[in-house]
Amino acid sequence: MSKRFPLNPKRPERNCWGCDHYCSTDAMRCGNGSSRTQHPAELLGEDWYEQGDWNLGIAENAKSVDPGAGKSH
Repeated sequence: MSKRFPLNPKRPERNCWGCDHYCSTDAMRCGNGSSRTQHPAELLGEDWYEQGDWNLGIAENAKSVDPGAGKSH
């Protein structure tokens, strides 16, 4: 099962958004190249998910989730 995609993360520049790992920019696991994939909010603004059909299944009063929440180190 894939992780829920955060709508507006607090610091999107700290993660790569290219796959379900949401790796830190200084420790990318998938090796998809030398640069990270930007979050849509960085490119299109905070209301990015309201335009078009992203097929995210977002509830009416949806709130963003922190990709690092619940991780144990």
